[in-house]
Amino acid sequence: MAELGSKGVTAGKIASNVQKKLTRAQEKVLQKLGKADETKDEQFEQCVQNFNKQLSEGTRLQKDLRTYLASVKAMHEASKKLTECLQEVYEADWPGRDDTNKIAENNDLLWTDFHQKLVDQALLTMDTYLGQFPDIKSRIAKRGRKLVDYDSARHHFEALQTAKKKDETKIAKAEEELVKAQKVFEEMNVDLQEELPSLWNSRVGFYVNTFQSIAGLEENFHKEMSKLNQNLHDVLLGLDKQYSANAFPIKAQPSDSTPAKANKSPSPPPDGSPITSPETKTVNHELEPSTLEAPGSSIPKSPSQSSLPAVVVETFPATVNGTVEGGASSERADMPPGFLFKVQAMHDYTATDSDELQLKAGDVVLVIPFENPEEQDEGWLMGVKESDWIQHKELDQCRGVFPENFTERVQ
Repeated sequence: MAELGSKGVTAGKIASNVQKKLTRAQEKVLQKLGKADETKDEQFEQCVQNFNKQLSEGTRLQKDLRTYLASVKAMHEASKKLTECLQEVYEADWPGRDDTNKIAENNDLLWTDFHQKLVDQALLTMDTYLGQFPDIKSRIAKRGRKLVDYDSARHHFEALQTAKKKDETKIAKAEEELVKAQKVFEEMNVDLQEELPSLWNSRVGFYVNTFQSIAGLEENFHKEMSKLNQNLHDVLLGLDKQYSANAFPIKAQPSDSTPAKANKSPSPPPDGSPITSPETKTVNHELEPSTLEAPGSSIPKSPSQSSLPAVVVETFPATVNGTVEGGASSERADMPPGFLFKVQAMHDYTATDSDELQLKAGDVVLVIPFENPEEQDEGWLMGVKESDWIQHKELDQCRGVFPENFTERVQ
């Protein structure tokens, strides 16, 4: 019998809850349709907005703090691997081996201590702070339901009072339900009206304490880490002094001045200062008496050293060998005055000034000397396209400067 009675109570409670949910749903529909007024409390609604904002900010801070701790742990592992590598390569007979081992040990302890203190003084405090929000959030939701119950009971009581046929028994029962609903709602409302503003104001002190703790821990950590790094620096400096005589020099990589810079646009000096070199001056001096070149010609001061030997090989025999001189003269009879050699464009080049040549890949250019060698900029040559020379035979109108590293020498 007791069991049957228990089941009856349970069933009655379930039915009561179902009826409450149905009544609330009907009340909300009527309120949305404007057929029933809704009790409003703007001050409380503002408190709820602040609560949701505070919860959102705290949740984000907790997430970012966990990410920060994960990064500290990852950095600890990376630092540990680095010091282990140093210990492995540090040979037994090198001075300071014991010191490096001690520094590595202290480094590991320092990282471990830093991570643990962050957990204790920041993360756990953060978890405690956020731990109060779920209960308050649940109570806010429950208050909302009780407010609907109160409005529903109020409307029901008002409807019975304004009915044409009044039933005093129903009115009395409705009034009793209204008083009960109002009491439950107001108890919850008063508590939350006190707690929510207090919780909202507590955020300032919490944020201050949290970030002060993190900043203080970081400051102490970096101070201690700085000392360890200075100790390691001193140990390695002692090793360097003892073995400096056996140091292996590190060779620099080739610079862009090598022939490999053919794909790069030249960068003439902004001040247009001429480029001179002892080698270039010597070659020009030796070639001045040569009868091979036309009068007044001279070798341009090319910045590429690899082109200088080629010029010497080509022109120097002409100064001592009459046969070669005659052959060169016959071959160059149809060339521009002072012709030096031919080059072929390997890449397109768009002229950016009136004194520059416009080149297409494959164009052949006849290189000639500058009228004033001092005007030649590093990386630039003077010439005339072979097609223009064959067609016009007019040097003044066809010649121009072009970047040497866009071309390749063919003769």
